[in-house]
Amino acid sequence: MKLSNRLQRIHDQIPAGSRMADIGSDHALLPVAAVRSGKAVSAIAGEVNPGPYDAACKQVSDAGLKANITVRRGDGLDVISPGEVDVITIAGMGGALIASILDRGISKLEGVQLLILQPNVGEDILRRWLLDHHWVVVAEQLLEEDGKIYEIITVMPQASSPIANEEVYRARPLQGGVTLTEDLLLRMGPYLTDRPTEVFFTKWESEIDKLQGVVQSISKSDQDSSREKAAEMERLIMSLKEVLACLPKVKQ
Repeated sequence: MKLSNRLQRIHDQIPAGSRMADIGSDHALLPVAAVRSGKAVSAIAGEVNPGPYDAACKQVSDAGLKANITVRRGDGLDVISPGEVDVITIAGMGGALIASILDRGISKLEGVQLLILQPNVGEDILRRWLLDHHWVVVAEQLLEEDGKIYEIITVMPQASSPIANEEVYRARPLQGGVTLTEDLLLRMGPYLTDRPTEVFFTKWESEIDKLQGVVQSISKSDQDSSREKAAEMERLIMSLKEVLACLPKVKQ
């Protein structure tokens, strides 16, 4: 079974011998691959929707791994108990939804040593939640696959992290008097901005284009709130452009 590049990158972040839970597991491809490779000694595949749940059950059965992988139907972290796993993966959802899943199931994070998260959008919302709840980003990856750009964020509890959040989000001066503030680091990624790739620039040039489109749309409104929103977004666009202009272009 060959994983997509996105899932393979997530798989590679899992420490050998883990007890993992894959939330929103879909066809349980990641748990099956992790158990087969020895990355996981046991796995829980959680899925709330009946179709993907049935597909996950079939995948695990066909792989002959029912003794190692439990497929459970439930919403978010409802499928696990405190202390049952030490690694949780959540991929293919919006950052706000992932943050909501973690927040609602926060009691289930007891004993978890690693979160490997792949938000499709809203990465800043997720990073903010992690920061506010004392989880530390220890690695970030950015990849393009099938015309889409994905971020993978690997996180540890503050108590066991080799680096403190204060250092991760420390404001960083760039050339030209531009500063990467905490807000910009939460938005763009503290590690991704340290070594920006071609994909990074592609992503943020696209994001700027989207923001400019929104500004044009809401600028047509006569409401004070719309004008204030447009001005706020224009300031963000300017900041993003300044950062991109000052970051080093890294050859791939």
